[in-house]
Amino acid sequence: MRISARNQIKGTVVDVKKGATTSHIRVDIGGGQIVTSSITNEAVDELGIKAGDHVTAVIKASDVMIAVD
Repeated sequence: MRISARNQIKGTVVDVKKGATTSHIRVDIGGGQIVTSSITNEAVDELGIKAGDHVTAVIKASDVMIAVD
């Protein structure tokens, strides 16, 4: 697959938690860092995503916000 998005991070799925309509996919990207993605349950089923799978997190955002205390 080829994609125009440049923010791609490879990792391993550590957890899939399904809700009523949306799943939270936790991906270990190394160095003790976890990225969490929210996708539809339908997408999880179609892609067959499960713990232990090697995946690529593709991050596409028009805004990045930073907050401090």
